[in-house]
Amino acid sequence: MQKLLSDSPGKKVLMLGNEAIARGAIEAGVAVATTYPGTPSSEISLNFFQIAQESDLYFEYSTNEKVALEVVAAAANSGVRSMCVMKHVGLNVAADALMTLAYVGVKAGLVIVTADDPYMFSSQNEQDNRYYGKLSGLPIMEPSSVEEAKDMVVFAFELSEKLQEPVIFRTTTRLNHSTAAVVLGNIRKPCIEGGFAKDPFNYVTVPAVSRKLHVKLLQNIEKAKNIGEHSKYNFVVGNGTWGVICNGVSYNYVADAVKDLKLESAVKILRIGISHPMPQTLIKKFLKDCEKVLVVEEGEPYMEEAVKSFAQEERLTLPIMGKADELFSRLYEFNPGLVRQCMAKYFNVTYTPAEIPDLSDLPELPQRPPNLCAGCSHRATFYAVKKASEGLNTICPNDIGCYTLGFLPPLSMGDFLICMGSSVGTSCGFSKVTDRKVIAFIGDSTFFHSGIPGLINAVFNNHNFTLVILDNGTTAMTGHQPNPGVDMQNLNLSGYGRVSIEEIVKAIGVSLVKIIKPFNVKKSIRSIKEALSFKGVSVVISKEMCPLYAKSLKKLKGKPFYVSEKCKNHRQCINQLACPAFFIKNDRVQIDPFMCVGCSLCAQICPENAILPLKERS
Repeated sequence: MQKLLSDSPGKKVLMLGNEAIARGAIEAGVAVATTYPGTPSSEISLNFFQIAQESDLYFEYSTNEKVALEVVAAAANSGVRSMCVMKHVGLNVAADALMTLAYVGVKAGLVIVTADDPYMFSSQNEQDNRYYGKLSGLPIMEPSSVEEAKDMVVFAFELSEKLQEPVIFRTTTRLNHSTAAVVLGNIRKPCIEGGFAKDPFNYVTVPAVSRKLHVKLLQNIEKAKNIGEHSKYNFVVGNGTWGVICNGVSYNYVADAVKDLKLESAVKILRIGISHPMPQTLIKKFLKDCEKVLVVEEGEPYMEEAVKSFAQEERLTLPIMGKADELFSRLYEFNPGLVRQCMAKYFNVTYTPAEIPDLSDLPELPQRPPNLCAGCSHRATFYAVKKASEGLNTICPNDIGCYTLGFLPPLSMGDFLICMGSSVGTSCGFSKVTDRKVIAFIGDSTFFHSGIPGLINAVFNNHNFTLVILDNGTTAMTGHQPNPGVDMQNLNLSGYGRVSIEEIVKAIGVSLVKIIKPFNVKKSIRSIKEALSFKGVSVVISKEMCPLYAKSLKKLKGKPFYVSEKCKNHRQCINQLACPAFFIKNDRVQIDPFMCVGCSLCAQICPENAILPLKERS
């Protein structure tokens, strides 16, 4: 049995933050869950995927976040509790649906999980999604611990139904990927069959209807304000005259700093767990008893701006600071040492940081930059495109996925990237305003997510570029989740369709479509050259299963290779491919047989044919 289905109230279980969120949804009686996978939220969806095989939960990996939100919007308005899961930038994709769904509202609980990524561990920006609460008028909840995340999800469903509005559940990487003991609660039996009552004058958002719905939304915001003022998730700790207002994981750093700096009698803390609408009355009361206040929040000065506004309304003149050159930055993650240091500085408390040990006599740690895996077919595709385009003045827009790493030397195949699907759309622009050959790269999952509209645009407007679709049979970067082109029978799952990328591309109207197997290097280069010479939109589909995915399916059959004595140490293999299975020993190139998957790419480019397959692993 999937561990999150354990019906043992009171039992303590060690959980990842994302597991706790999924468990909270199960305890709340969630019946429909959707997602487009994205770190740091991916494990929530993985657990739902597993749970769906053993329960009545309906779960789907949707083609993108907008579609995922639309699916649950319908389910929640049919009386079925639902959850939609995405990373922070995914909410940008879903925002079109989100803004108007706030007007329409819901009949059953709908919780939208958005996982922010301070420091951009796996993201292209570190936007602060609390602003989506202000933009949409929807409540935002922010847990501070793994166990609280589980309990808060249950409350979020209740709040959603009380207000008849979706609730945004905002987390950050540090909470998503922390582990702690969680006490299991009761599992509510889910309602899995809904019923939709037609009511077009409240559901069909033409202007006359939306004007009325906007009034309802503003009334709901007022209800949410009152709930937030009395919620247990907005609370005060301590009785001092120095105030700290904080949220999320920052609360833990602040609580530790108060103890470390011995400020228990001097500092009181206001922890904000419902950050939209901000609890205005509670904050004003808190400020009146303070000499000065420090706002501790990762990301933007979202709370700080509100707190200063409330202080002005009350004509309070106490110092209030947060984001400042000498205090907290809008950049990156916080940590306990930083919070302790800034609190000591702001409250003018003597603080001597722990002495940093002298490590000057130790060798510098070797760098371990991100790299495409050994045997990754993207490396072979990039190499083939690079060879096929020699002599051309190219621009290579790239996209979001493992293959983004193609921008790194020595492959150096990636010149521009802004968001999912942007490689196709930006290629249209580059091809129109420059005379350079444009070669775009996009993965199979990203193509389904948001690459198709750009390609339709390119065909309609007769742009001139080559699109290389890297089809490795899975959504690899976020953990091998399925996408519409995946053969689900490989996972022993039935009842799914399968969408052909080739048929979509041809149906759009692309007249030159080449299919390559990238580990057949010479043939791939010939096919790519043909596509590059075509005037108009051409597409190359590179088909080869992700080696890690193939290994998990027991479909990886290649034998590892080794470097024979014929090697003249030219090192073309390393200098042109940078496969992590290579290493240098005694000034000679070697191949780690336990990393090599036998793709044979290096063997095909070796000028001496010195790279040969091992008969057996040593």
